[in-house]
Amino acid sequence: MFVLKLTLLSLLMAPGLLVYAENEITCYGSVQHLGCDTGVINVTSALYGRTDKSICSVGRPASETQNTACTLNIPIISARCNGFRQCEFKTDKLGSTDPCLGTFKYYNTTFTCMQGRVIVICEDGYSTLDCGNDVVDIINANYGRTDSTTCSTGLPSFILANTNCYASNTLSLVAAECNGKTSCTVHASYTIFNDPCIGISKYLTVSYRCLPVYTSVTCEGSNAALKCEAGVLDILSANFGRTDSTTCSAGRPRSQISNTKCYGNNTLAEVTNRCEGKSSCVVPATNSVFSDPCVGTYKYLSIRYSCRII
Repeated sequence: MFVLKLTLLSLLMAPGLLVYAENEITCYGSVQHLGCDTGVINVTSALYGRTDKSICSVGRPASETQNTACTLNIPIISARCNGFRQCEFKTDKLGSTDPCLGTFKYYNTTFTCMQGRVIVICEDGYSTLDCGNDVVDIINANYGRTDSTTCSTGLPSFILANTNCYASNTLSLVAAECNGKTSCTVHASYTIFNDPCIGISKYLTVSYRCLPVYTSVTCEGSNAALKCEAGVLDILSANFGRTDSTTCSAGRPRSQISNTKCYGNNTLAEVTNRCEGKSSCVVPATNSVFSDPCVGTYKYLSIRYSCRII
């Protein structure tokens, strides 16, 4: 059994959190454990193979350690571990393809610890994710069981035994329910997620962060320029029209600003199409782009958005 853990130089500065890269090397067949004392796991590299003759070589014949040009990327480690404070798995249960037959291999995972919140909901329970004035961004989620102690009080051991239990649709369902909202309530139930291990007592683990919301207001005839310094644009709402008599009103006659119930039906779809998932975009606030929802009214384009980290 061989586990090597290295703390490297600090690589990333997140708001309020100094992040260090850590490297975990685990021989095939042993348990790999990733953990963050502060923040949540963000896997930056997960490789399976051999690039060094000495690592995981004790008791092995030379023929099993000579091939040092053997690597395979293992994305399932990121999918299982990102966003959680602790992540543990038996390496021989991952089902990885063998990149070099006859060579004894090891898993080499590098990760950082980033800001995030984690909640655990025992089976049939509910919990609310609340970001106040900010919006929810789901990092990861799993409905299943990955250890024998969480949500185990008073339960017999046989319904806690399977600790390799993952519902593949958890992340997509929780993200669809919560992303971009200031709060959402999630339910840990097999009626919502596929039951990944029938007969096993499960729980829902969700990791998320709260992203600030920005508002862009652009008077008719000008261009709205949206930009994310980090991450990509997530458009929350948009309207080309007028909902008050003061915004973009300087020098305008009353007749052009009195209609405050002016909404463009296609605004959100148009802005989303131009901007969603991009680091920056430009949107003209014009009738030619959005059509005219209220002829004779001087309008403005109002957009609410966040910057989603990817």
